[in-house]
Amino acid sequence: MADRLHILVAEDDDDINRLLCSVLRSSGHEPQPAYSGTEAELYLGQREWAMVLLDLMLPGKRGEALLEEIGERYGYPVIVISAKNERQSKISALKTGADDYITKPFDLEEVDARIDSVLRRHRRLPQSQTQEPQLLVHKDLTVDPEAITAIAGGIQLSLTAREYDILALLLSSPKKLFAKANLFESVWGEDYLGGGENVVNVHMSNLRNKLARANPDEEYIETIWGMGYSLKS
Repeated sequence: MADRLHILVAEDDDDINRLLCSVLRSSGHEPQPAYSGTEAELYLGQREWAMVLLDLMLPGKRGEALLEEIGERYGYPVIVISAKNERQSKISALKTGADDYITKPFDLEEVDARIDSVLRRHRRLPQSQTQEPQLLVHKDLTVDPEAITAIAGGIQLSLTAREYDILALLLSSPKKLFAKANLFESVWGEDYLGGGENVVNVHMSNLRNKLARANPDEEYIETIWGMGYSLKS
């Protein structure tokens, strides 16, 4: 039987929190409810989390501030579940590092499916006992598939699950030009439909910003306008 994954549920509405925790338990996970941003922040530093389900309108520390902290310090995958359904709120959350955004009221089966989808992308199969894990290297950028870490200019990057997947995909085929549709379908595992281009743009922008902060003197990813992305030689 697979290990139970620990998932933090930051939601101040008692009924919704209980409902989300129930969905997680039924899928074999171990939820930890938190009813304020301050409480959630305390839990963040106490253990490793497989995922955080995050409401934005939390008492104490706001969800937006927590999302930023998770991205900068922990890199845990985050699904935002919020009553804020404005387009700008969704874009802002994705730019800050959210892996998915679900608006309330939500369908329980859809929430369960999206949780599984993000967890599948974030988890990595263990390397073969007889084969050394292969580091992915480009310039001073190194991705370690076993440790699921990325280092640029000697600085370890704090990446979301999808940002890491994008970077690992690019480094795995250093001479390949990835069209946005190809990149989206490889990383998200979904068909490239209407919103796919914007999602790719947001995550690529976040990834590039983090690389630039680690080493402002180097450029790692090149945009081929009208075609897609590749590693910059």
